[in-house]
Amino acid sequence: MRTTKSLGALALSLLLLIGLTPAGQAAAPRYFVPWTLAAAVPAQLANPGGPPPGANDWTCRPSEEHPNPVVLTHGLGANQTVNWQTFSPLLANEGYCVFSLTYGVPGTPNPVYQPGGLLPMEQSAAQLGTFVDKVLDRTGASKVDILGHSEGTLMPSYYVRFLDGAAKVDKYVSLTPLWQGTTLFGLSTLYQWGQVLGLKPVVDGVLNPACGSCPQFLEGSDYLTKLHERGVFAPEVEYTNIVTKYDELVIPYTSGLGTGPNVRNVVLQETCGLDFAEHAGVAADRNTAGHVLNALDPANTKPVPCVPASPIGS
Repeated sequence: MRTTKSLGALALSLLLLIGLTPAGQAAAPRYFVPWTLAAAVPAQLANPGGPPPGANDWTCRPSEEHPNPVVLTHGLGANQTVNWQTFSPLLANEGYCVFSLTYGVPGTPNPVYQPGGLLPMEQSAAQLGTFVDKVLDRTGASKVDILGHSEGTLMPSYYVRFLDGAAKVDKYVSLTPLWQGTTLFGLSTLYQWGQVLGLKPVVDGVLNPACGSCPQFLEGSDYLTKLHERGVFAPEVEYTNIVTKYDELVIPYTSGLGTGPNVRNVVLQETCGLDFAEHAGVAADRNTAGHVLNALDPANTKPVPCVPASPIGS
């Protein structure tokens, strides 16, 4: 009996030493999850432009529970470091293989802070396609799921609809999307008048040198027109759109809502009146996180929390 107990104790010790967990016992989270956008500052200072915690482990192999790697696509002016300090470690702790990139960088990257998403979205979509192929090759998966924020919701749509990405994407989860574009305090109206008056090259000349994607966000842009002519939502992909009524950049916020049998819409304040997260804040919001986890794993949905959330996170 003493020998049996000793062997059992030794086996448990070995399991703990090599980082395994006995069957039926949940593993402890590997990464700290900050619920504030402020976490981006020290992260960027410590590792400028680097992957967020939990991302880009190229030895990760998807599990049966989560067979699709999750690819994170950041918003305009952000990068993989600052945009995903919350969701990357959260998803890694949930057992997902998580991968992120900084796309749309013109010229030589700035070593201190390099904003992404500045190239025309067609070019960024091609970069995304190359990255997705790498993820699939290295993980052995057949499809990825996409979690995007802001421009990171609109740019991948070009990859899916025009670059054969629909065959490689299963679930497409969007935070503060803008499928109809944004009016942005009347800027889109000015842009459309420029088109009517034949001044489009002049307007583009003002915006494009610094930000080739910026005119494409505006309601009525050539990019959006082409996307809607094809159809925003690919029938073989499952979409979830998560929007906030306090979005100060996507105007109106309803631009992020869609229709279709494979499209689900979530307005945060309709599920939690205590959530005041704005456009950026949803990327560090507990309530949003609940919806994201359910969208990625609809067979195992859980009640979504309703906790007070400030504009910059909860």
